[in-house]
Amino acid sequence: MTIHVRYFASIREALGPGEKVDMPAGATLSLLRDLLIERSDAHAQALARGRALRCALNQALADESSVVPDGAEVAFFPPVTGG
Repeated sequence: MTIHVRYFASIREALGPGEKVDMPAGATLSLLRDLLIERSDAHAQALARGRALRCALNQALADESSVVPDGAEVAFFPPVTGG
């Protein structure tokens, strides 16, 4: 299944506006984050496990145990953003 990932604030500055990711059915946001961390050093730094991040699944805040449906939009952003 294909997921549309969007990045905001400092994560967007490091990784760009977003990307598409292929994932297995039934995957969680936690697995998605792990897969993204493995993509590059920039991903590993921006999405590091020790870094506080918020996730949104289809424009609603979600925790990392949430299952991601096919075609979903997932957003990663720092806890506080301005703009």
